[in-house]
Amino acid sequence: MDASMQDLNEHIVRLRASRELSAAEVESAALTLMSPDTGDDAKIAFLTALGDKGETAAEIAAFAKAFRARAIDPGVGRWSDGAIDIVGTGGDMAGGFNISSLVVLTLASAGVTVMKHGNRGITSKCGSADLLAALGVDLEASPEKVRGALDELGFAFFFAQAYHPAFKHIAPARRQLAAQGRRSVFNILGPLINPGRPAHILLGVFSESWVEKLAEVLDLLGTGAGLAAHGVIAPGRGIDELTTATSNRVRGIGRLRGVDGVWNAADHGFKTSPFADLEGGDLTTNLAIVEALLDGRGPAGLVDTIVFNAATALWITGRTGSVAEGAGRARELLLGGAVRAKIAATREFFKK
Repeated sequence: MDASMQDLNEHIVRLRASRELSAAEVESAALTLMSPDTGDDAKIAFLTALGDKGETAAEIAAFAKAFRARAIDPGVGRWSDGAIDIVGTGGDMAGGFNISSLVVLTLASAGVTVMKHGNRGITSKCGSADLLAALGVDLEASPEKVRGALDELGFAFFFAQAYHPAFKHIAPARRQLAAQGRRSVFNILGPLINPGRPAHILLGVFSESWVEKLAEVLDLLGTGAGLAAHGVIAPGRGIDELTTATSNRVRGIGRLRGVDGVWNAADHGFKTSPFADLEGGDLTTNLAIVEALLDGRGPAGLVDTIVFNAATALWITGRTGSVAEGAGRARELLLGGAVRAKIAATREFFKK
């Protein structure tokens, strides 16, 4: 047995004894997990032991640092301090529309730089990458093209599998765990390892119990300002979004870490909407919803939820002094033609 496997086995013993791993131990484990020479059974055993113990914020942050360090650098540092990621963990099984994708386009139309990190749908019929690709974004764009998009469009999409090659050696173990109905730390790493390193984040969280922990992780990672949020649909059922149809457990990050509580639509000047307004479907269904939204025929609750998120992002990035202050501007951009024009410009840019 080589030294790395010996170390991994020792980590598994520690985890089964409910001991937290140090940052150095996480780094060692991460290196072994991303190695093609490590068997899937060993990877599954480690990830299962870690999940059974319960990942601490420090452990998750250490994993994020390990994979951030091995991500392909897109060379977008000059935009990072003013940029935001609008992202959800996924895994809520709520069947919601791709709210974040329309928020990205609304913010880019407002002059806020957005660096979105995402993937194709895994637990949903249509992921953010699927919808943005259908709206003209080239998921396989080179880093040079991505930098051009930040310059010309005000937003960029970092396709996770293109920027994190180490993940391919973990994918088989993840698939086996998923088949067993088990999640792992990798189900929550995506939003934490954006290769563009934006200083701000609006993070949707799959479970109410994880909001505080993921906010703490992002604090440990040095995020400038952000908000983690989970929409509570009913007891035990929720969505990884901030919505006008739910009560929302929120926790601030970085400069906003003092924010801690529950937000409702009325707190920020919105009407409470039925959750049915937020439901999405497959790619064809979601494209039809986009057309309806831009034509002013979209469900009122979905319009308000997109506006709510965009206004929150304007506040997170310091463009406004409150969420309510940015709502009118966000609504005008979404419904007044600016987002439709941004989609047209996106299609044109990626045709070049």
